[in-house]
Amino acid sequence: MTIEINWRRRALGANAVGIALVAPLVLFLLACFFVPLAGMLFLSVDDRELAAVMPRTIAALADWSGSDLPAATAFEAAGKDLADARKAKVAGTAARRLGYESAEWRTIVQSTARALPRDAASVSDWKSTLIAIDGAWGKPEIWHALDRARGPLTDLYLRSSLGMQDGQDSTLYLNVLGRTFIIALSATAICILLALPAAHLLASVSQMTANFLMLALLLPLWTSVLVRSTSWLVILQKNGVFNQMLIGLGIINAPLELVYNRVGVLIALTHILLPYAVLPLYASMKALPRSQMQAARSLGAGPLNSFFRIYLPQIVPGISAGGLLVFILALGYYVTPLLLGGQGDQMLPFYIAYNTLQALNWGLAAALASILLIATVLLYSLYVRLVGVQRVGV
Repeated sequence: MTIEINWRRRALGANAVGIALVAPLVLFLLACFFVPLAGMLFLSVDDRELAAVMPRTIAALADWSGSDLPAATAFEAAGKDLADARKAKVAGTAARRLGYESAEWRTIVQSTARALPRDAASVSDWKSTLIAIDGAWGKPEIWHALDRARGPLTDLYLRSSLGMQDGQDSTLYLNVLGRTFIIALSATAICILLALPAAHLLASVSQMTANFLMLALLLPLWTSVLVRSTSWLVILQKNGVFNQMLIGLGIINAPLELVYNRVGVLIALTHILLPYAVLPLYASMKALPRSQMQAARSLGAGPLNSFFRIYLPQIVPGISAGGLLVFILALGYYVTPLLLGGQGDQMLPFYIAYNTLQALNWGLAAALASILLIATVLLYSLYVRLVGVQRVGV
């Protein structure tokens, strides 16, 4: 009995030590990854901007049927809310929220807030006052827009990002999402094709030579992405080193268009992401004994037959791990397409940054980021189901 109690105490002590060692990492991931991620997902459906600026209007529209103009109390509530918002200098918040649906509503709200009388108490008929300022207040459309923005949750941003919002380019973000996956898949395929011979060379040479080659392979990782992308811009431009070398050798007569298009983006992405494809492949190839290929050759198998039937199936985990790593990293690149790509080569991170920093539509930016995240997780899950978790290198 005493031995069992001592054994349990030791087990509990070992568990406590393990938990204490893992706790800092768990807390770090919780604070720096999961909580911001949950905040981003919530921001894509959060809709409390208008309620904070026009609370009377939101309350007045709660029981509105929507079939005709709202009651006079709604006009009074809207007028007083806009008057207070002008004093507090927050009318732009309400205008910006309605502008997510239509630029017309943004203009109407801003112009109405500026034109309202300074003394709101002197207004006896708010309905006539608002309609006199802008006739749109006498039509149900703007009231429907206010009603849809009552919150606290909305599907506006998700519908806009999926091309389901009326009055907008319904294919813009869907096309961008498709373009993002095409560029990421293209970069992944090129990296895998280049990584196969590179990893095979690393696994075949002596350890000293492999260390030197590995140093050369990893050297670009010590330089920032911005510097590497800018360097490729200098190399590939019309008067750059590459074009001048080809012209000097007589291979071409005129400079090639290698920047501000898909070619430049793929070249730079391949250079940046190639090490992430080589390392998993090198680990898989290094673990294979050379005697297998020698035995296959001694039994009459040709080089191609030996490669496809013996060698390739055993390095599939390295190919899968490297391909997934490159693909997921390529999906989130912003600087490289921005510097080397044209307007038709910008990926979804560009539009996320645009809506965050310039359009200030954080809800749409969060919705786009959420869709990219969900699409990536779904594709990863589908790939694992088709290939098998062992072959993914997990």
